[in-house]
Amino acid sequence: STVYKRLKGAGGILLGKTNLPEFALWWETNNLLFGATQNPWKLGYTPGGSSGGEGASLATGMSPLGVGTDLGGSIRQPSSFCGLAGLKPTLGRVPYTRVVPQTLFRAIHVGPMARNVQDVALALSIMAGPDGEDIYAPPVPVPDYTDLDGGTGKLRIGWSPTGGTPVEEEVQKVVAKAADALSGLGMEVDPVEIPGLGTNDAQVISSAVYTVEGKAFLMDVIRGRESELTPLLRKRYIDAPAKTFDEYLEASFNWESLKWEVGEYFSRYGIFLCPTVPMPAYEAGREEFVIDGKTMGARHSLRATVPWDLTGSPAMNVPFGWSEEGLPIGVQLVARHFDEHTLLRVAKALEGCQTDRRRPAIANPQ
Repeated sequence: STVYKRLKGAGGILLGKTNLPEFALWWETNNLLFGATQNPWKLGYTPGGSSGGEGASLATGMSPLGVGTDLGGSIRQPSSFCGLAGLKPTLGRVPYTRVVPQTLFRAIHVGPMARNVQDVALALSIMAGPDGEDIYAPPVPVPDYTDLDGGTGKLRIGWSPTGGTPVEEEVQKVVAKAADALSGLGMEVDPVEIPGLGTNDAQVISSAVYTVEGKAFLMDVIRGRESELTPLLRKRYIDAPAKTFDEYLEASFNWESLKWEVGEYFSRYGIFLCPTVPMPAYEAGREEFVIDGKTMGARHSLRATVPWDLTGSPAMNVPFGWSEEGLPIGVQLVARHFDEHTLLRVAKALEGCQTDRRRPAIANPQ
């Protein structure tokens, strides 16, 4: 892949591959070859997915930098669950050339993960820029992302404790704390909601479109070997009722409407602050959650991340708090297209306000 060549060409020592769910198409990390990856903060809990193996390896100090892919939250959700900085750049900012899975190119991203914002910025500086092959990677100038001093000034930031979806209270408190911290740094921080996040449900849109197009990709790969799929993927992509053309078309129209709504928001604000995941890490294999008296399936863990895959906006997890169980809780920063520099500068400033920094006990064996 272009990403591999660039990192290696810059002197990176590429250690190997980390665990992920089958075809990178799930929100937990488990497969029939290598089994489940544990969350290093609490064994028996999931590190998230699809980049859960990368999240666990970074949190435990196996390497300083990692690369993940993101179609519904697969960089940001594991980063939140594992206490990491993780960036999904603007669609096309980092070429997706020869990265797997080769599907849904208008919504899938590749980006860096690390234990701090500065290392994410360093990796992005190496990975970013067109390669002449990825048609979604335009010839947009690539700034020096490692220069993270200043640049925030009177930046206008909108924030929401929920992002328009049910979110556990301890997560909401961490987001509110982050809003206060940014305000204390001199930024203009306003409570705000983006109506389009509610009227154009990203869960419904992504479920319809991803199922149709993901299945089309999978069938070419697995035809005649369906019995080798994990039960979860078989249930979702093979045995699930087919979407009708009308359902697919309506989801596609709503996808475009969501982009317009978000574009209108960013004509007024430079950053949106919201939860990364509606809850901290949870027991592996959990199938539903009850939040504010509402019961939701496990895919709700992607509810706050998937909208930004659909819009292609740069979005980043920044660790900023802890659950009552001592699990990391991240907040999500979203910016205008191709404005990763401002996003990283705000992330670095926010990171500097986090004084309670920890590492999982498993990373420091006695």
